[in-house]
Amino acid sequence: MQNAVSVEGLTKKFGNHAAVSQVSFKVKQGEIFGFLGSNGSGKSTTIRMLCGILTPTSGKGQVLGCDIYSQAEQIKQNIGYMSQRFSLYEELTVMENLEFYAGIYGLDRLQQKQRISQVIGLAGLDGREGFQARMLSGGWKQRLALGCALLHRPPLLFLDEPTAGVDPVSRRIFWEIIRYLSKSGITVFVTTHYMDEAELCDTIGFIHNGVLAAYGTTDNLKKEFGYQTLEDVFISLVGSQELNRVRALFDREGESRKGGS
Repeated sequence: MQNAVSVEGLTKKFGNHAAVSQVSFKVKQGEIFGFLGSNGSGKSTTIRMLCGILTPTSGKGQVLGCDIYSQAEQIKQNIGYMSQRFSLYEELTVMENLEFYAGIYGLDRLQQKQRISQVIGLAGLDGREGFQARMLSGGWKQRLALGCALLHRPPLLFLDEPTAGVDPVSRRIFWEIIRYLSKSGITVFVTTHYMDEAELCDTIGFIHNGVLAAYGTTDNLKKEFGYQTLEDVFISLVGSQELNRVRALFDREGESRKGGS
């Protein structure tokens, strides 16, 4: 199986600060790759380099067989991207947003009609075509954003915290769509803070302070670190020091109250 993404020693510095340092991993075609880490860990910077938006400071990388340095524009044309913040046009209707992005992707009239119909069905937006985007709930907005990202049938889809702030039912439906896309051959590169979602990924990469702390299948990572859940693996990698600090603080306060009673 070929790789949709392959990076080696990927590094991005802003001045003297290394936001991403010597990151290496591969994402196979058709798999769901979960990229996990705390806020500010380097996830979004990595994604922006892979999408051809940021030029790396050093390292190697290919996305869909294209070099991330010399073929950034070609990468942009062949990927889908959806951010954690709703980035469509609030005053336009669902249909108007879809038609606008279909035009941006250069689809002809026949392609627009066919693909808009397909994504409306996939995202369950039937009956909401005339709703202004601002009238939609968070979950429906995210489905619309996903539909717009899929209009040009990209073989690789980047989803940056796509279910942040949506209700459990909407999250479950969204992930049913993601799994369907993967089964149909689309590679999905997703970031999330929900560990139940991470469990649905084929391969996981944990990034902490710009460094790839762990990489592998969900089962192998749990075996490697000796935990039953990915949440425990996540905490052991990126949050154990802070968690222990807070516990120690509470223990000291408890002892202080006992001594004063």
